[in-house]
Amino acid sequence: MRPESRGFVRITSADPAKPPAIEPRYLSSRNDRETVVAGMKLRRWIMRQPAMRRYIAEERHQPPSCGERCGASRLARETATTVFHPTSTCRMGSDVTAVVDERLRVRGIDRLRVVDGSIMPTVVSGNTMRPLS
Repeated sequence: MRPESRGFVRITSADPAKPPAIEPRYLSSRNDRETVVAGMKLRRWIMRQPAMRRYIAEERHQPPSCGERCGASRLARETATTVFHPTSTCRMGSDVTAVVDERLRVRGIDRLRVVDGSIMPTVVSGNTMRPLS
């Protein structure tokens, strides 16, 4: 519930029509990779149990049983996505690295506020809509 990997969103141009650079960097943390590989192994074990086996037609991605040494981590990185709602890209705070202040005003730009989950100082372990409603 608390991934350590951090990506980024960056402005690429002064032209507002140009898309930003978005790099999620899923599984860039070793701990995140190890957690996902352990989850993959557990999922495979569960799906091999008699109660589940009859529902399995085929296994599409077979991570090596030897774990990270043999490519399970690579498979995880190649197929990774997130179940998290990415947040915290415009962190609120009082320090100089915070993008918005406590009233959600963007620092250095008059009359502009950010009012969504991107202002959360850290990634939450629950539904990201709850704090905003």
